[in-house]
Formats: sequence, structure tokens, C-alpha cells
Amino acid sequence: MSGAYEATTRGIRVRVQTVFLEDQSDPDAGSWAWAYRVEIANLSGVTVQLLKRTWLITDARGQTQRVHGEGVVGEQPVLEPGESFAYTSGTPLATPSGFMRGAYHMIATATGEAFDALIPPFSLDSPQVPRALN
Repeated sequence: MSGAYEATTRGIRVRVQTVFLEDQSDPDAGSWAWAYRVEIANLSGVTVQLLKRTWLITDARGQTQRVHGEGVVGEQPVLEPGESFAYTSGTPLATPSGFMRGAYHMIATATGEAFDALIPPFSLDSPQVPRALN
């Protein structure tokens, strides 16, 4: 996996690592694939719940796809102070590089206050191209 990309919003740390999936990519057919591992850590003093997510996935041509939906990997995790939740997912692209960014739509469970925890921009790079984001 690549080095970690990290952002903290209101005490919610989101850390992302990526890996190029050579065995699931077919450059001759214009298809490249990556896996990414996300760890969401609650460093705040309040209990929070992840309700929804929004991803912006941009390929090397500047084409951006917006993905919005409930939870992550079928879950809407509740994180007490000091707890974390991790999952792995993936994305294909029609170009050998790109990047992703987004937000997790959260609530503070005690008050119902909604806020967005930013997902840091992270690079999707195949071995054939130089790294786009550091």
C-alpha cells in the first residue's frame, strides 16, 4: 500500500492508503483498478455516527464521477471517543491515474448535529505513471 493520506475534521481523522491492482487491471482494454483502505478514528470527545458518504473520483482526463450513498460497505458505524473503524474498497478507472476525495456525512449522536468529515484527496497511480499527489 502507498503512504497514508490523512485529514482531521472536528476530531474525526480519516486516513487512506491505496494499492494498484495489477491483476484486476487490463491496460490494453483501457481499465485500471485500485483498492483503498480507509481508517476513520474518533479523536473527539463525543460519540459520532457515519450516515452517508460522497466520493468524487477524477480520472486523468479530468472526468469526475460523483458517488453518494448510505454508510460505507453496508454499515453506518457508531464511533465512541477513541474508537476507530476501518474498511477496504476499490475503484476502476479508464485511465492509468487519477485521484479521489470526498466527505463522510456524520452526526454527533447526543445532539443530532450534522457535520462533514473530509476525506483527504488521494492519488491513484499505476506503475506506468508518476505519482500525482504526495
